[in-house]
Amino acid sequence: MLVTQVSLYIVGSLFCFVEKLRNKKIAFRMEFDRVQTIASLSFDKEAIPEEFIMPEKEQPAITTFRGLAPEIPAIDLSDPDQEKLVGLIADASKEWGIFQVINHGIPSDLIAELQGAGKKFFELPQEEKEVCARPRDSESIEGYGSKLLNDPQEKKTWVDHLFHRIWPPPSINYQFWPENPPSYREVNKEYAKYMRDVVDKLFTTLSLGLGLEGHVLKEAAGGEQIEYMLKINYYPPCPRPDLTLGVEAHTDLSAITILVPNEVPGLQIFKDDHWIEAKYIPDALIIHIGDQIEILSNGKYKAVLHRTTVAKDRARMSWPVFLEPPGELVVGPLPEFINKDNPPKFKTKKFKDYMYCKLNKLPQ
Repeated sequence: MLVTQVSLYIVGSLFCFVEKLRNKKIAFRMEFDRVQTIASLSFDKEAIPEEFIMPEKEQPAITTFRGLAPEIPAIDLSDPDQEKLVGLIADASKEWGIFQVINHGIPSDLIAELQGAGKKFFELPQEEKEVCARPRDSESIEGYGSKLLNDPQEKKTWVDHLFHRIWPPPSINYQFWPENPPSYREVNKEYAKYMRDVVDKLFTTLSLGLGLEGHVLKEAAGGEQIEYMLKINYYPPCPRPDLTLGVEAHTDLSAITILVPNEVPGLQIFKDDHWIEAKYIPDALIIHIGDQIEILSNGKYKAVLHRTTVAKDRARMSWPVFLEPPGELVVGPLPEFINKDNPPKFKTKKFKDYMYCKLNKLPQ
């Protein structure tokens, strides 16, 4: 009997010891995750770590165009002249791959509430933001975090982010929607409702601009199953904004990206061999043509090459919504744009395979 009690005591003690080690390991892992965001780094107020310093050919102080540059087209989405509207959007999509829209139907106070809720989230203590953190072993990009855990040989960019889907309802995972501030969820739900009308109008005008029926591009990109992936980019103040970037040069893997910026400048697009800064227009939406529309149009519409700079004394933020086909959807050049004189310029493949190659920098 005594031997049994001793054995049970030893087993119980071992169990408690292992459990304490496990809890310490979990706590350490949470702490390790927590410091892997820009906002929680400690650094010299006049310097940044070496891994954030871009090569000279990418440094914004050297490569940003300083002369008189053309402005990104700004288009009134409420223009009653449909033919004119279609022409303006088609021309901008072919020549620039980007344009801004005003009078788009999303109330300015709702945009302000969206921005306010996002700003409040990023001002929370780090441990509260970690509630929405992306799990380390997750194959999805949803959640709060940064890219600091990428390949140590790569240059780091000066940005933290929050990813989560806002439409359609079956694709939403509320695990990654902040509960604090309390207004966050309701504001994002309302924003998604208004966003749907803007999306439909953009797809329709882009289709008509290619000589197609208005429904073609949206259906080819996934129809009502198109996923709206919201990202909040948070670029903290940076002591050396001349040396680093918020986001390196890239095109979006989406079909279309619809972006709301704050008033701090930073979005730059590559046009005519120059990096040109986008003009800030209050309440305007910035529309990016993404890779999938370029593929569907067989190159008639151009995905815009763009990057983001940061500021020294102010935080820059942006709220892009990436319109992405469902993963299993096969995307390729539409038959209308292929003939003996115009062979396919892109491979036809499932969107999830395209995304995997793009995110892992593999050849398409």
